[in-house]
Amino acid sequence: MLLIGVMATIFPPAVLIPLHGAVLLGTNFGRSIMMRRMVVRKLLPAFIAGALLGAVIGGHVVITLPTGIMQAVLGGFILYVCWFSPPAAIAYSPVKFFALGTGGTLLGFFVGASGSLLAPFIAAACPDRQQFVATHAFLMTFVHALKLLVFGLLGFAVMTYLPLMIPMIAMSIAGSWVGRIGLRRLPEHVFRRVFQVVLTLLALRLLYSGAGKAGWISF
Repeated sequence: MLLIGVMATIFPPAVLIPLHGAVLLGTNFGRSIMMRRMVVRKLLPAFIAGALLGAVIGGHVVITLPTGIMQAVLGGFILYVCWFSPPAAIAYSPVKFFALGTGGTLLGFFVGASGSLLAPFIAAACPDRQQFVATHAFLMTFVHALKLLVFGLLGFAVMTYLPLMIPMIAMSIAGSWVGRIGLRRLPEHVFRRVFQVVLTLLALRLLYSGAGKAGWISF
């Protein structure tokens, strides 16, 4: 969400979502390769099936909610999951992960970064932080690959922005490598608390931005 917030000040919406997806595809792919042994494989089939459905729907949707409302809803949902939903409510089940795949991929077509929405559910289904990071990276690689494929079929000129994508992806992979070293040294309880606080800050930012775009508040 921080990445798409910065990119939104530079690129128009028609370019922002697919370009952001391409960069996240690169960084998540690099992270998933580095940590492939830690991926929780039982979570993959249901999520991937749902993601395929979400991509089909996203490629055909014409009328959608305004971005401001979508951001506000997403921000509120993240706050709810972080602070009010008990762990049992977000534990793994094939049906829930099918729905996550469908909803997360579909939402990604409108707000770009749906990883914040999926992260609490994936975290609850992973026993430790390294499994969470690895599994989240693998699933988001699939989501962003599908999204970029659909945008390409809809006419997004991927090759035009290749000179921007390559250095951004390269630096994001380098950041993943440095981050993996820090992740190994971070105590579990510290990671969980930092994770919760960061998601909360992102949710508040989404609420503020969404309310402004929807006209509920004036900047």
